[in-house]
Amino acid sequence: MTFASRMTRTPRPFNPERGAEGAALFPMLPPEPRALIEGTAGCSPYLRGLLAKETDWIAEAVSDPEGALAAEFDRLRATAPDQRAGALRQGKRRVALLTALADLGGVWTLEEVTGALTDFAGLATHLAMTACVGAEIRRGKLPGMTEEDVELAGGMVALAMGKMGAGELNYSSDIDLICLFDETKYTRDDYLDARAALIRATRKMCAMLSDNTADGYVFRTDLRLRPDSGVTPVCMPMEAAERYYESLGRTWERAAYIKAYPCAGDIDAGLGFLKTLTPFVWRKHLDFAAIQDAHDMRLAIRNHKGLHGPVSLPGHNMKLGRGGIREIEFFTQTRQLIAGGRDLELRVRGTVPGLQVLAQKGWITPDVADTLTSHYRFHREVEHRLQMVNDAQTHTLPTAPEELDRIAAMMDMDTPALGQELRDRLSAVHDLTEDFFAPDAPSKPCEEAATLDHEIVERWKTYPALRSARAVEIFERLKPEILTKLSASPKPDEALIAFDGFLSGLPAGVQLFSLFEANPHLVDLIVDIASTAQALARYLSRNAGVLDGVIGGSFFDPWPGREALSQELTSRLQVAEGDYERQLDDTRRWTKEWHFRIGVHLLRGLISAEEAGREYADLAAATLAGLFPAVQTEFARKHGPAPGRGAAVLGMGSLGACMQTATSDLDVIVIYDPEGAEESTGKRPLHVRTYFARLTQALVTAMTAPMSEGRLYEMDMRLRPSGNQGPVATSWDAFQIYQKTEAWTWEHLALTRAAVVVGGAGLSEDIEAFRQELIAKERDEGAVLRDVADMRARIRAAKTPASLWEVKVGDGRMQDIELFAQAATLLSGQPNRSVSDGLTAACSLGWMTDAEARALCQIYRQLWQVQVATRLLGDGRLEPAKIGSGGEQFLLSVCDCQNMPQLEQRLSKGYVTAAEHIDAVLAARVKDAPA
Repeated sequence: MTFASRMTRTPRPFNPERGAEGAALFPMLPPEPRALIEGTAGCSPYLRGLLAKETDWIAEAVSDPEGALAAEFDRLRATAPDQRAGALRQGKRRVALLTALADLGGVWTLEEVTGALTDFAGLATHLAMTACVGAEIRRGKLPGMTEEDVELAGGMVALAMGKMGAGELNYSSDIDLICLFDETKYTRDDYLDARAALIRATRKMCAMLSDNTADGYVFRTDLRLRPDSGVTPVCMPMEAAERYYESLGRTWERAAYIKAYPCAGDIDAGLGFLKTLTPFVWRKHLDFAAIQDAHDMRLAIRNHKGLHGPVSLPGHNMKLGRGGIREIEFFTQTRQLIAGGRDLELRVRGTVPGLQVLAQKGWITPDVADTLTSHYRFHREVEHRLQMVNDAQTHTLPTAPEELDRIAAMMDMDTPALGQELRDRLSAVHDLTEDFFAPDAPSKPCEEAATLDHEIVERWKTYPALRSARAVEIFERLKPEILTKLSASPKPDEALIAFDGFLSGLPAGVQLFSLFEANPHLVDLIVDIASTAQALARYLSRNAGVLDGVIGGSFFDPWPGREALSQELTSRLQVAEGDYERQLDDTRRWTKEWHFRIGVHLLRGLISAEEAGREYADLAAATLAGLFPAVQTEFARKHGPAPGRGAAVLGMGSLGACMQTATSDLDVIVIYDPEGAEESTGKRPLHVRTYFARLTQALVTAMTAPMSEGRLYEMDMRLRPSGNQGPVATSWDAFQIYQKTEAWTWEHLALTRAAVVVGGAGLSEDIEAFRQELIAKERDEGAVLRDVADMRARIRAAKTPASLWEVKVGDGRMQDIELFAQAATLLSGQPNRSVSDGLTAACSLGWMTDAEARALCQIYRQLWQVQVATRLLGDGRLEPAKIGSGGEQFLLSVCDCQNMPQLEQRLSKGYVTAAEHIDAVLAARVKDAPA
């Protein structure tokens, strides 16, 4: 396609006489490009001057603007270092003229225009930097560097910030740079000389770009975005910059680094530096406190520039004024800061791409994204035309009416139509963004809130979460709504006490209160949890970051299943590969969010107790499956990869049976198969027994160690061969021999519930095949049941249930039924793991009728419901008098009972019935059974 065929618009010459003079320079061009040049020359004195200086070049360039731009870049790259100052100024004239014509004629989109300007700025910076650093190297002022180091600028890099970093440079923009150097490229003795040389080179580079000579200038260069620019040198060592951001970095600097990108010098070093800043820019939790920070910045800018008040077109600032470009940029960047720590896809540098991905991820609606994108593009086009007139760094609409006529002519619009469109778009942007930033004035609590205990409310101000003035400010805006919701609960006084317990346990408040303010529905959830499930509320106080998941969009979706969870965790840990501590913390955050989700789903009645048990077990298994490979990778750094077929983790007890509660430990056995190898092959090889013992200890530490994000699970390895007396990891051969020749009956009973959680496919399959083979072995029924009876007697002697609500241990209670079901599973030779399958096996053995098995299964189900609910209601045994009405209603809902007496009756009757059934079977089939 020709330039003429790609044109979609043509400016009108504001000054027809000057327009005709410009067109007269290009008799060789077709009518359409000549009309474009006429309109351009008639509107912009600056561009008219460039047309006169670059007549021959631009006449050729319009036939292939992309090719002409690429050729100009090649010409500049080939220019000798001592000739670059003049060559870059000529390049600036040509690029400015070509992009202006492509913009005014609609040949290029806004993104193509800003992309061309940004690409030229990056190239110009690189050529100026390498010329100046190269001169220092040739003078012998940069220790250890040779001509080969010139292209990488001796380890120096320029980070493009702001619009340049985002690829959105405007027509007459300054370029914001942060210049750094990699101090590791120099010895301690050479460091000061290198630092001085690179500071000199940076100043000379800026002069080459910024000085306004007879040939013009390239770019006005601003280095003030560097750390503490008032006292630091213009080129800083990366290590010093990193320390600054880690200790003193502010929210505006975090926002600035969203767009940062290395544009000149040692690009790899620049990318490495940005990677080290990832934790500074992208917080691990949803960062709603950034909203207030951004709002404060907006107000500061308005105050400094005097930009308050309604939109008035004369003199309105299209960048910083109400409804302007900065409003859209702040809106986009702040939302990216909020969630970008959790979602890597939000970490894009451009404003329009940022809006698009925010919409794709559900943080804003597609309509909002499309609307703001349209306004952003229009604002930027107006801004470009303001700057094209005289190549001025301006964003202000003219105050003189005739100058607004000039801008309207450049856009081929009538002045009244342009004015109306500007007012409409500026107002629309303001309306869309202001509500997001500016907090509403606090409402008044309802009248009923006045009846709440005033002393409790008053002591809130003494809690750790309200130590800072900012936390108090946000909380005071929230408090009326919180009090209103507490007073609306069925038992307001109980709800207040419960919420007080939650608030007192919070270590800090700004982030969480900001989260509540931006997501008011979370207050309902907190009140619901605090007034119902005390254990869950305490968990939430200690791990408030789990609330991030509630607003992530999928919190109430169906359960994804163990495999999907494992894959998700594996993917997350791959992002942090090489940083083991971060992997452990990431695992803890991830697991806690899913753990909290299960509790909330059960609390809200979205899942049953049985579903909660499976989900808790899925989560534990997925955590092991996702984390164990990371543990092995870290361990292999010193001691080499696992010999033979490696190790597998066999889940026992509730983990293997896939029925866990919120507080279940993980019972596991680690089995390894060295396949004849005697030691590992790493830098520090270990004998296989020592290798797998230490690997197992590393896994236990990874799961149980208290870190900044807490711990994952308690691990119990007492079910391994020989218990605590045996090695922590068991070889595959030794495991088989032990189970065949030495294992007690209770250990074979335990294997009926075992399942491999993580391990190599071959070893895992062999373990499961062996388990099935062992269970299928023919056994003496009397001997097995005698051992079961003996175990019941030992349990009975060791612990007597303290109350009706202790549902786990005791005759006719959960453990008793589980033991009975395991015995039936073992004697029937069926490798099923669940209690219900075990009771079905008891029927096949003739121990009980189908009706009796169903009754026992229903009793177990009722006990499980109480057990799961108890773990959310509080620590230790359940005491109905202390759980409040909210907790009582939750317990009854989970247990499908109308009232507490009904539940108590079911439990009492169930214990007796279950114990009688089990006693009857043992009495009938075991001679001299223990009483």
